[in-house]
Amino acid sequence: MGEYMVLLVFAFVLSIFLGFELISKVPSQLHTPLMSGSNAISGITIVGALIAAGEVGGGWLSVLLGTLAVAFATINVVGGYLVTDRMLGMFKHKEGR
Repeated sequence: MGEYMVLLVFAFVLSIFLGFELISKVPSQLHTPLMSGSNAISGITIVGALIAAGEVGGGWLSVLLGTLAVAFATINVVGGYLVTDRMLGMFKHKEGR
């Protein structure tokens, strides 16, 4: 169990550094399309969280963490779509011009 946890922490820390490097190198013109795509992919997180929350025999901690994961993943996806919609609204033509 200890080796497995070390591997998970290593993957988590590596993903933080890799994500930071990738995001910092994206030009500003590509942020909106990439955000839209990543929001769609983030929906997969909700599916995984639902599976974790509905795990039979996992105990109350599994249900609690799964429920929190569903809540946070939903907030992430909805908030991401709201931000994307607002950013795309900046490119719409104004009436009266």
